[in-house]
Amino acid sequence: MKPVIIILGPTGVGKTGLSILLAKALKTEIISADSMLVYRHMDIGTAKPAPTELGAVPHHLINILEPDEKFSAGLFKEMASEIIRSLHNRSKIPLIVGGTGLYIRSLTAGLFEGPGADESLRDKLLDEEKQHGKGHLYDKLKAVDPDAAGKIEANDLRRIVRALEVSLKAEKGISEIQKGATQPLHCDYIKIGLSRDRKELYSLIEDRVDKMMEAGLLDETRRLLKMNPGRTAMQALGYKEMALYLDATVDLVEAVRLTKKRTKMYAKRQHTWFRKEPDIHWIDITGILEAEKIFNKVTTDIEIIRKLIYSKVC
Repeated sequence: MKPVIIILGPTGVGKTGLSILLAKALKTEIISADSMLVYRHMDIGTAKPAPTELGAVPHHLINILEPDEKFSAGLFKEMASEIIRSLHNRSKIPLIVGGTGLYIRSLTAGLFEGPGADESLRDKLLDEEKQHGKGHLYDKLKAVDPDAAGKIEANDLRRIVRALEVSLKAEKGISEIQKGATQPLHCDYIKIGLSRDRKELYSLIEDRVDKMMEAGLLDETRRLLKMNPGRTAMQALGYKEMALYLDATVDLVEAVRLTKKRTKMYAKRQHTWFRKEPDIHWIDITGILEAEKIFNKVTTDIEIIRKLIYSKVC
């Protein structure tokens, strides 16, 4: 099977810098596997690669939608699969980069065909959780689909709501539907997972949020709100919190604190998700901040990557 390289890991860990250098070394192109980079006009809050980085190597699935449009893992798989085939036809090794685990899994393991999102049902379920207390929906899922509940963390409310949504709309458990999942795209996936000491990662996240604020995240959110963005776009880290400030729900200091807190929680969920994924070459880059040094460690520690780069040079 033809190779596909995947760089994954939690937000803020250092994927972007590595991906640029690796794409250059392999003379290839990058496919973004990030659910928020698909949106235009959302640059600062999504930590979108800078124009110079986007211009350094060709990128795909970035800036393809307006903020009021919807995207999904199914659409990602469909579009990414076509790009992968095109790159293979041009004798290039596709390089997938991102932290949206479901997007990556849709390619490597397939995707189940469940019912579409039902925002009113989701709101109803979330209201139930508020009324009955934390853990109510998880207990409900255990009663409806214990197999699904066993695979979801008790505090992962987003996935719990989705599992209940599917079960209620399809009138059968999400675990049963997943047995009929779509087939993966059959390639030789080489997965590179970047990790850091948690304290270091959280410190980097805090610094990044501070830099986002300095770069104009608040003004970017103001402009975004004027575009009537969809619910999905407004769930992006930072924008939701800045909107709370603009609504006078919280002060700016609290909005920044909430952004940092939610970003750290998201990074933790990403780490938990990816640790369950098979066949990942994990590289601990604690203490390494420069992209070139991360690149050198990856190419030193992962022999297959080193051989692929050598084959492109020679």
